[in-house]
Amino acid sequence: MAKTIVGILISGRGSNMRALVEAAEADDYPAEIALIISNNSDAGGLDFAAEKGILSQVIDHRDFDRREDFDAAIDEALRAANVQIVCLAGFMRIVSKWFVDRWRDRLINIHPSLLPAFKGLHIHERVLEKGVKMTGCTVHFVRPEMDEGPIIAQAAVAVHEEDKPDDLAKRVLMAEHALYPKALALVASGNARVTHERVKISNVDVPTEYLMNPVGN
Repeated sequence: MAKTIVGILISGRGSNMRALVEAAEADDYPAEIALIISNNSDAGGLDFAAEKGILSQVIDHRDFDRREDFDAAIDEALRAANVQIVCLAGFMRIVSKWFVDRWRDRLINIHPSLLPAFKGLHIHERVLEKGVKMTGCTVHFVRPEMDEGPIIAQAAVAVHEEDKPDDLAKRVLMAEHALYPKALALVASGNARVTHERVKISNVDVPTEYLMNPVGN
């Protein structure tokens, strides 16, 4: 069976991108990473892409007067590489509604909380301020609203009393690296589909095994 062609958008070191690339090296993985695009020429993830022999491209948002023009340039590059699914992996730009609609149900993102809780920024600080006992990460299909969209998979991470934001961030990132490749595999294989704004896997709701055991106990 032919593999699904994937493009990844990054802005920095691209640690989640690395996790996806390494997972895709397995012969039985259903996706092939064909293109990595960064809006930042200094992104460390570009060096990793070069080491792996993956086509990469810099499209600097500062070269465009309008967000839609920037997104159109990214769209053109993705389509030229025959990309079928787009993964956001530390891409620090808000994409336009036009781009989201153009890639609807083929654009996925990972967020470092258990959505719909703790949308936006400064997540780990807010988690600790609220005193919650469990946080985690979420992979979801992207919608125009920030951190919205049908949830593909989630992983739980325990919060410790002595945690500082950086401590918690490291454990959540470990969970992200484990979860994102599994979620992409579900989408790339066609086993995760959106029906009435909910994700169905093999025609059922997301099974409990995709809510991973707590990390960091």
